[in-house]
Amino acid sequence: MSIVTEPLDPTSPVASTDPAGDSVATNKVPRSQLPLWRLLFRDKFATVAAGILTVILLTAVFGPWLVGDSATDQNLDESNLAPFNLDTGWMNILGTDPLGRSMLARLIVACQTTLLVSLPAVIISCVIGSAIGMWAGYHRGWRETTAMRVADVIMSFPSLLLAVVILYVFSPSAANIIAVLAITRIPIYLRTARAESAELQSRVFVDAARTFGASSGSIIRGHVLPILLPTLLTVATLDFCYVMLAESSLSFLGIGIQPPDISWGLMVSQGRTYLQTAWWLSFFPGLAIVITTVSATILAAWARIATDPGQRWRLTTPNARKRFFSSRKALR
Repeated sequence: MSIVTEPLDPTSPVASTDPAGDSVATNKVPRSQLPLWRLLFRDKFATVAAGILTVILLTAVFGPWLVGDSATDQNLDESNLAPFNLDTGWMNILGTDPLGRSMLARLIVACQTTLLVSLPAVIISCVIGSAIGMWAGYHRGWRETTAMRVADVIMSFPSLLLAVVILYVFSPSAANIIAVLAITRIPIYLRTARAESAELQSRVFVDAARTFGASSGSIIRGHVLPILLPTLLTVATLDFCYVMLAESSLSFLGIGIQPPDISWGLMVSQGRTYLQTAWWLSFFPGLAIVITTVSATILAAWARIATDPGQRWRLTTPNARKRFFSSRKALR
């Protein structure tokens, strides 16, 4: 009598034998069900990007309190000091501006201003656009048609050009910048939420909830939103990069953040006239913008894979890319 043995699934419980001879079941957590923070550590680039964004967020929260008045203290005797010179103190390690103010301190304060504009704009547009999109996609009919036509009207104007016109008419301020950027980004979330909600409203579990008498609001909150949330977070992470670049562009054009407030875009704008003699005035804030946007883009790409059950195996299977190419070579 032949015995057929099947290979053990690495994600299934493994049976082991104790010294007494009894069979003991050892339960292992399937790799596909690992928490997101453990999946994050499996991707080196995403881990570095998350660490950079965490440092930037902590800098924006606690940095201005640590540097005190160093960002505004003027000292004409130390005007346009070159960076990486510790003779005048560690606060001037990144150099000084034409008024002798510390570039490091100003970068820290500008980090808080940039995030205080970008994050609220993304959150407001995400909440409003997603709510309208889920409502329109679930009910369909005239609600969907009206919402999509409004979104088409907003998207027919270039968002940056619309922001320039509105901020030129009204006084440039942080509140106006947040409002303009939030309004111009609402269609992105509205169209995404509408498409997903329209597809989910015909699913079996939604029909079952509707049969048992659940209201449309409870169905959207309990069934549609949890499935849609990973997609919205990925879109919001990518949109954060665009909003931050848009704020920097508006500040560079002189209709964004106004002195005495400071942002990374405004620092680049103020230092462009000194590119030949003091390159660090524009280089370091521009480098901060690039590092932040690249880190957010890498983290968004990881989040898209980590929250998609169809692609999550790329993060859970060790050396999946190497095994894929080795199998192709074996077939040849």
